[in-house]
Amino acid sequence: TILALIFILAFSVRLLPIRWGYYLNEFDPYYQYRQTKYIVEHGFAGWASWHDYLSWYPWGNEIRYRAYPGLPMLAATLYILISALHIPIVMHPTLDPLQSDPIYVFCVIFPVVMASIACIVMYLLGRDLGGESVGLLAAFFLALDPSYIGRTCLGFFDDESVGILGILLFLFFFNRATMTEGTASSDLKDTLLSAGTAWAVASGLTLGYLCATWGASKYIVTIAALFALVLVLIKRYSLRLLVSYTITFFITISIASCVPRLGSRFPLDYLGTRFNFEYQMLLVYAVFFLMLLAELYHRADTRAKRITYSSIVLALLAASLGILWWTGKIAPLGTKFLSVINPSIRFQHPLFESVAEHRPSAWSTFYYNFGVNLFFFIVGLYFAVMMGTNLSILAIIYGLSSIYSASSMIRLNILMSCPVSLFSALAIARLLRPFILSLREPSVAYKRRLRRLFSKETSMAIIVMVFTLLLLTYVTGTDFAASPLKRRGPRTFSQAYAPATISCASISAKPSGIVRDWLNALTWIRLNTPPSPSRPGESGTVVASWWDYGYWITTIANRSSLADNGTWNSTQIKQIGLMFMSNEDEAIKILKRFNVTYVVVFTTFDTQGRIAMAGGDEGKWQWMAEIPGLDSKEFGNYTLGWDWVDKNRNGRIDGGEIMHNERGQNTTLYKLMNYGKEMVLYGYSTIKLKYFEEAYFSQEKGSPHPASGTNLIPLVCVYKVNYPSWQNLNVSASKG
Repeated sequence: TILALIFILAFSVRLLPIRWGYYLNEFDPYYQYRQTKYIVEHGFAGWASWHDYLSWYPWGNEIRYRAYPGLPMLAATLYILISALHIPIVMHPTLDPLQSDPIYVFCVIFPVVMASIACIVMYLLGRDLGGESVGLLAAFFLALDPSYIGRTCLGFFDDESVGILGILLFLFFFNRATMTEGTASSDLKDTLLSAGTAWAVASGLTLGYLCATWGASKYIVTIAALFALVLVLIKRYSLRLLVSYTITFFITISIASCVPRLGSRFPLDYLGTRFNFEYQMLLVYAVFFLMLLAELYHRADTRAKRITYSSIVLALLAASLGILWWTGKIAPLGTKFLSVINPSIRFQHPLFESVAEHRPSAWSTFYYNFGVNLFFFIVGLYFAVMMGTNLSILAIIYGLSSIYSASSMIRLNILMSCPVSLFSALAIARLLRPFILSLREPSVAYKRRLRRLFSKETSMAIIVMVFTLLLLTYVTGTDFAASPLKRRGPRTFSQAYAPATISCASISAKPSGIVRDWLNALTWIRLNTPPSPSRPGESGTVVASWWDYGYWITTIANRSSLADNGTWNSTQIKQIGLMFMSNEDEAIKILKRFNVTYVVVFTTFDTQGRIAMAGGDEGKWQWMAEIPGLDSKEFGNYTLGWDWVDKNRNGRIDGGEIMHNERGQNTTLYKLMNYGKEMVLYGYSTIKLKYFEEAYFSQEKGSPHPASGTNLIPLVCVYKVNYPSWQNLNVSASKG
C-alpha cells in the first residue's frame, strides 16, 4: 500500500507542468520524438538507413551515427503495443498539430511513467540493502528528488527518462547475480545452473540496452568493473562472480556492437567496435583477466602451477594491451567524458562550454537540490561501510564516484540522485531504529537496556527532530533562511511546477500562463514558407538560427536548419556565429553558401525597452563570437553594442558611462534583434536593413504583450533573406 502511494506521488508530482500545456520540454526531447515517430512510420530498418536533410543542411544527418536508438526504439515499441490494444491516447483532438498526434502525446507522458516505475525498482534495491524500511524511504526520496524530477517531469522525453531506470535495474540484477551468501560453489556446472546465471543474463540485457540508450552507460560500465576489482582485492572472489561478470559483459558487448553510434563510422567497420576498445572497456577486460588468474590460482594445487598460470595470464593481458596500443585500436574518450574527469578541458572548447548543462556544479547546488538529505547521505555512507556486504560496496563505489561526476558537470546531478536517496534512507532507518524500538513494547530485558540509554520522551524528540529536518527540505524549502522575496520554497515542487520551455517561450521566468511566441512563430514558418529541399541543390526553405532552436525548427516547423542541439559539426556552428557577428555584407556571403532563405533571432526585453537577458540571443552573442575565435569584448564589454567606461572608477555604472560600440552595433545580430524590438515597441525602427526584411514577428507592432505575470516581452523574429542580384559566390559550405 505504501509503495503504491509512493508510485502515485511520483506520478502526480511530475504532472504539475500540465498547467502550461501538454508539451515536450526543453529541446532534445523533440529530437527523440521525431525519431520515435519515424520508427513507428518506417520501422527500425527505416531508422537505420535514415539520412535526415532537415537537420544540418546541406550535409544532413546520418541518424544512426548521431543518435542512440534505445529510447525511441522502446517508446515506438510500447506505442505500437498500446495502439494494437486500441487504448486511446488522444482523448480530445484539437487543432494543434502536435497535441493531436498520438505519438507526441505518448512521448509527453512517457518520462512520468518511467520515473514512477524507477521508484519501485529503487524500493527493491533499497530492500536488498537494508530491509523494507530502507526500500520504502529510498523510493520516497527518489520520487521527490528535485534533480530527478527536473529530467523526468511531464514532457522531458530524453535519455534520462529510461537511463536512471536502467541503472537501477542493472544494479539490482548485478547484485543478485554476484551474491555468494549460501551459494558459493567451485563447480562450473553448478554455478551455471544456479539462479545467478538468470540474474546475470538480466543484468547483461539491461546494461546492453543502457549502452544503446545513454552515453552515461560508460560510467556504469566502469562502476561494474571497479566493483568486481574491489571484490577480488578484498578476497571475496568466487566462481559465481567470474561467471556472472563474464555473462553480463558478453551480452553487453554483443548488444553494444550492434549500435552504429558506438562504432568507428567507417563503411567496412561501422558497428560498435569503437566502444569495445574504449578505456572503460579495457578496464573490463583487465578485471576479467585478473579474475581468471584468481580462479586458476585457486585451482592450482602446486606452487609451480600457480606461477605458470599467473605468467600466462599476465603475458596474455600485456600482449593484448600492447597490440591494441601499437595498432591504434584504443579509442580515446570524447570531450564530454574527458571534461568530467578533468573539468579544466572544457575551457579549451568554447562550443562545449557554451552548453549550460555542461558547466560545473557549485557546492551550494548540492544543498539546494538535496537539502538535509546531503547530510544523511554522508551518514549512510558510513553505515554502508560498516555493513560490508557486496551490495553496500557496489553502492559505495557508485555514491562516491557520483559526487565527483555531479560536481564536474551540472547535468550529472541526476546520477547522484539515486545514491543520495539510497544512503539517506539507510541513514534514517538505522538512526531511528533504536528510538522507534524504545517507543514500542519490547521484551522486559531489552526494554530495561533501552531505558538506560533513552527515555520515551527523548526518543520521541529525536524522531520529531529528524522529520523536522526533512520538512525543511520537502515542505519549507532549503532556502527557508532567505528573505521572503528571494525564497522559492521547496526545491522539489519549484522544479516540478515549472513550465515546458516552449510553453513559456524559452524565457527564464515562470509566467502565469502559456506564452505562445515560439509556438506561433514555428507554426507560421510551417504554414507560410515553401517546403524544404529533400536533397542538397534543390530549392526550398532553409532556416538559419543559433543552434539552440534547431530541433524546434526541424520538428515543429518541419523546415531545414543549419545546426541544432546535437552540436556535432563545430565548423558549421562557427560559420553561423561568424555570420551573426559580421556586418550584413559579410553575413550575406556566409548565408549564400548554405542557400539560407530565412533567419530567426530571439530577443527579450521589458516593457520599458530595456534588455532583459531572459533567455534570448542577447545573452548568447558572446558564444557566437568566442566559438569562431573572435574576442567578444571587441563587440561590447557591457552587452552587445555597448561599452561601459568606469570614468569615476567607483565600480558602479553612473550616468554617461555607457558608450556606443560601433562594431557591436554593426553586427547582423544586433541589427536583427533591435530592428524587431523597435518595430514592436514604437511601430518604426531607426535601423535600416540591407538584405533582410520582416517576414513574421511574434508580437504585434506598437502594442506588445508581456508574458503573463511578468514584465518580460519575448520576441521571435523571422526575417526573409534578400540576396542582391550581383551575388554569385562560388564557395561551398564547410563540413566539420
